[in-house]
Amino acid sequence: MARYYRYKLPPWARRCLYIAEQVTLPLLVFQLLRTIIIPTTLDVLLTLFLAGIFIAFYLKWI
Repeated sequence: MARYYRYKLPPWARRCLYIAEQVTLPLLVFQLLRTIIIPTTLDVLLTLFLAGIFIAFYLKWI
């Protein structure tokens, strides 16, 4: 199976991917602070989901 190559995507999809990559870290920090202050099940799950997305972008899996 071929490795995912983001530059084969159309320009609008690459732009959306780039914007999502830039927005992920501030959202993760905000959600982490919110989870530390008032931890609920939804906050913890959302923090884990955002952390997974951030790690995927960092390791160039997406």
